[in-house]
Amino acid sequence: MIKCFFSRQFAAFLFTGGFAAVVNFASRVWLSSFIEYPIAIVFAYIIGMITAFILAKLFVFRASEQSIQRSVLYFILVNIVALFQTWLISIGLAYYFFPYFGVKNYVPEISHAIGLAVPVVTSYIGHKKLSFKDFSSISKTIV
Repeated sequence: MIKCFFSRQFAAFLFTGGFAAVVNFASRVWLSSFIEYPIAIVFAYIIGMITAFILAKLFVFRASEQSIQRSVLYFILVNIVALFQTWLISIGLAYYFFPYFGVKNYVPEISHAIGLAVPVVTSYIGHKKLSFKDFSSISKTIV
């Protein structure tokens, strides 16, 4: 399992996921100008998630033979877990950790960026094993 993190596929996942994270982050900054920070995190995550799905399907998990409907279902489920991780980290850092240590500058931005980075490994595993399962690789391991 460890070797999958040293693959071209994981590198592509990091690149496309990084782009989707930038979309997520920029959306959150924009949304925060007219809705509250915790709510903006959720809506921005949805925008980033749509971006991530399209890029992952096109550039990372091309060999997936799973139906689009099933991929979308599992993609959403994996991302609900990732959203929960992102939200907890972002809110925990912004409202508790950084204020406790007297940090005052760019707290929402730093907190959200760290929150976005946390679920990278769990999301990759979830998408590889569930969202974009490659049935041909399963048959190769059985034979």
